[in-house]
Amino acid sequence: MSDGTPADLFFDAAIGLLQRVRDEEGEAIAAAGALLADTVADGGRLFAFGAGHSSLAAQDVVYRAGGLALMNLLAVPGVVGVDVTPATLGSALERVDGLAGAVLDTSPVRAGDTLVIISLSGRNALPVEMALGARARGLKVIGVTSVAYAAETTSRHSSGTFLKDHCDIVLDSKIAVGDAELTVDTIPAPFAPASTVVTTALLQAVMATTAAALADRGIEPPLLRSGNVDGGHEWNGRVMAQYGDRIFYRR
Repeated sequence: MSDGTPADLFFDAAIGLLQRVRDEEGEAIAAAGALLADTVADGGRLFAFGAGHSSLAAQDVVYRAGGLALMNLLAVPGVVGVDVTPATLGSALERVDGLAGAVLDTSPVRAGDTLVIISLSGRNALPVEMALGARARGLKVIGVTSVAYAAETTSRHSSGTFLKDHCDIVLDSKIAVGDAELTVDTIPAPFAPASTVVTTALLQAVMATTAAALADRGIEPPLLRSGNVDGGHEWNGRVMAQYGDRIFYRR
């Protein structure tokens, strides 16, 4: 580890990754924002899915102050975060064949919707089958992943493919395999993951792009406001009433 406190070095690493994403993923971010805007304008619904810690970025764009009211969480029981006991069960479920299909079959998704799938490695059966199944059902798929994993690891899906191979648009988080930014001689393992910081920023950039794209078309973006500002609840009530048929986290 070079000079600087661990905190300084982590911030430097995270800032460097954010700069790379800004500089290298601009076209993909614009395309993803346009696709979401197309979906909203055409009457479609928006969904986000992530397993394990990748679910944090998915949750961050659902029912979010300043975010799109139409973004819904596509939840897979047992893999949303680390609230299941034992926590290792979530990791095991990501490798189960057929789980994604069962979830899609019992979810409200339909042709014309768009699904954002977040998976850092993109190598497990669940995100690969989620993308395959969604596209087979007529959905558009935006994948948020680290493309490096496809070059440096092997797929755990029977097809030998990765999430990135089954998406309409891919957003590359640039996270190195292992998701740990710091090393030091006195600590035997690398540490300080940055995937949540970067992936969340990527998705919020897409949300901002979507809102602007809708406004450019003369469509008021269905944005939520904070319930902790005066008038926020009333604003949100109006948006939810207008778009209630496309919002599933209230049911």
